[in-house]
Order: sequence, then C-alpha cells, then structure tokens
Amino acid sequence: MENTNVTTGINFILLGLFNYTETHLFLFSMVLMTFLTSLMGNDFMIMLIYVDPRLHTPMYFLLSQLSLMDMMLVLTIVPKMAANYLRHTRSISPTGCGAQIVLLLTLGGGECFLLAAMAYDRYVAICHPLRYPILMNQKLCLHMTAGSWLLGGVDGLMQAGATLSFPYCHSREINHFFCEAPSLVRLTCANTMIFEFFMYVCCILMLLIPLSLILASYSLILAAVFRMQSTEARKKAFATCSSHLAVVGLFYGTSMFIYMRPKSYHSVGHDKVVSAFYTILTPVLNPLIYSVRNIEVKGAYRKWLEKHFKS
Repeated sequence: MENTNVTTGINFILLGLFNYTETHLFLFSMVLMTFLTSLMGNDFMIMLIYVDPRLHTPMYFLLSQLSLMDMMLVLTIVPKMAANYLRHTRSISPTGCGAQIVLLLTLGGGECFLLAAMAYDRYVAICHPLRYPILMNQKLCLHMTAGSWLLGGVDGLMQAGATLSFPYCHSREINHFFCEAPSLVRLTCANTMIFEFFMYVCCILMLLIPLSLILASYSLILAAVFRMQSTEARKKAFATCSSHLAVVGLFYGTSMFIYMRPKSYHSVGHDKVVSAFYTILTPVLNPLIYSVRNIEVKGAYRKWLEKHFKS
C-alpha cells in the first residue's frame, strides 16, 4: 500500500504522473535521465554558440535563447515532480503553483514568438541573402528576443493572477504533475466563462499569430527555393529549414492540443501524456534536431572535441 503524505489546508495537491509500481519506478527513472540529458544538451548548445566565433550570428543567438528557455522549462517542472515523488508527498503551495504557471506561460509564450523570429531569420537568409546584415542586424535580433520574453511574461502574470484569484470551494486536488491554468480552472466553484474566453483569446494571440507568421515565412522560402537553379543550393536551404520546421511542429502541435481543444474533447489522461511530451521530451529533442543536420554546429562540436580531447 502506498504511504503518500498528502498535505491539506490551503495547499494544492498534485496527483502526479506516476504511482509506486515497478513499471512507474522505471518510467520515473527514464524521466530523470531525460531531464539530465536535456540540461546537458541545451547547456552544451549554449556553450558551443558562445565559444565558437563562427556561430556568432543572429540565427545561433536565437537558438541559444531557445535552448535557455528549454532548460528553464524542464527546471520548472521536473525537480518539484521528482521531489514530491521521492518524498511521497503531493503538496504544492499556492505560491509555488502560481510560480509554475507564470514560468510555464512565460517560457511557452516566449518560445512561440522566438520560433517566429527564427522563421523570419531563415526567410531573410534565403530570400534576401545580400541584405541579410541589414535586415537581420544585432539591434533587431535583440529587440525580437526581448519582445519574446516580455510578451510571454505578461501573459504568464495575467493568467496566473486571474487563475489564483478564483475561490476553490471543493477539492484542491489537481489531476496533473504540475500546476497548469486549465487544470486549476476545473477546480473552481466560480463562473469562469469570461476567464476561459480570455484564455482562448490569449491562445490565439500567443499561438496562432506567431504560427501564421511562421507559415507565411516558409511559404515565401518555399517559393524562393523552387526558383533556385542549383540543386546544391536547394539541398542546403532545405537542410537549414527542416530542423526549425521539426521543432515548430513538435512545439505547436502539442501546445495547440492542450490549449485550443474544445472543452468537451479534454481528457485528463491524454492531457498528462501530451504535457509530459512538450515539457520534458521536446526540450531534450531540440538540441538533437538542430545538431543532426547542421554542418556548422557539427563543425563547432568537432573543433571543441579536438581542442579539449586531442591526444
């Protein structure tokens, strides 16, 4: 029989992702390994971009910010989940819950706009290569990065403040492994229709608008690629864009599944699995996706290995 310490009172109860069977213990260990791999992979990507002068370009600066967001995302979720699981407790304070919501929405919203900025960078590089230093200058790159963090932060603060202001008259058990606004809204005994509409509008602004910009950028890129005479140039363009498109597909697919489905289609079990995918698995895949087909990243990695491990 499980001996799980459940703290009551004003705290929320996270029912979690795992129980204490052998299968779930194995899955929990896999999550920890994925967490550590994600931290090392993203940290190494940031370090590589910082130390290699060939990677000091807007494209790789934006990629370093994506790696930073991914690192912070797994650090927001996994340590608390692991601590609760190992201590056989499920409690999280309202402050801790609010902090998770703010950070998740800041990082998630920021990543939406950052991926749009990266798509614009690829559009300029492929469609206007001669004007790239002018159209994608350092000042614009910094503004787009700061704007991504700022817009995500504003969304996070607004939604967290509104979510925690509701009265929770009945159960405070959150059937999830972290605090997420939609999961908390289900527990309130107040009328949340206006807030749910507000959340839906935020989703349109934070998800669909950046996604529309990404699709527009890649439509123009595709048209430019088909006009290229050189087969080698086409291959290089597709190789450059395929990594970013894979990351966009993973991130937007899971995010829209969670936040933009009609209420009647929500399933707690499915939500947990998909949330685990985009908060734990996607951050570990992003560095791999960007390094597998990227000649410059592989070259920088090879140079780093030769410098530090040359016999």
